[in-house]
Amino acid sequence: MAGGVGAAVGDGVAARRRIGLVGGTFDPPHVGHLALARAARDAFDLDEVRLLPTGRSWQKTGTGASSAQRLAMTRLAVAGLDPAERLTVDDREVRRDGPTYTVDTLRELRVELGAEVALLLVIGSDQLRNLPTWHRWFELFQLAHVATTQRERIGLEGLPAELEAELAARGRQSLPDTPAGAIVLFSMPAVPVSATALRAQLQRGERPDGLSPPAVLDYIGSNRLYRQP
Repeated sequence: MAGGVGAAVGDGVAARRRIGLVGGTFDPPHVGHLALARAARDAFDLDEVRLLPTGRSWQKTGTGASSAQRLAMTRLAVAGLDPAERLTVDDREVRRDGPTYTVDTLRELRVELGAEVALLLVIGSDQLRNLPTWHRWFELFQLAHVATTQRERIGLEGLPAELEAELAARGRQSLPDTPAGAIVLFSMPAVPVSATALRAQLQRGERPDGLSPPAVLDYIGSNRLYRQP
């Protein structure tokens, strides 16, 4: 990686607005999602981090909750936070018809926000490894930076050759003062929670306090989501 691996923002004062984007099914949203958003916010001094629940994911078949329910839960996950946290929810992918493609979302945001805003697509190392399977993945770098953190037991060794080449060319130790184009790594504390394990607990009728925000768990209970039929 050019310049090595790091999480610094770079020297001097940031010259442009910086917005982080954390996508996912949020089925349901949990503390790991919030931890990822906060870690990216702090590592790159982001002005805002948007959570973007997918509408109809083209890579995942079936969800435990509807898109409207997942959007409602994501909004509840951030509703009680201090505005200083700078975490918001963007519903565009739920509103969009057809499969959800990240490249389309980034293009929409570029039209709305302009060419000079720095956009950071925030993903885990599992998603980075899978990046070459994404729709028109080469175009992502024209529209945003990719900021990735290593998740438990998922390393960055043995990546697909085409991704290794992009990492060698685009990897940076710190976030450059450009709107898009870099791959930057950052660190975050381990958060031992996954949506799959969380859903399994909910299916058993358990209330996994501490793994998802209380308002989200209340919503799940009121709507009897994820219960075994």
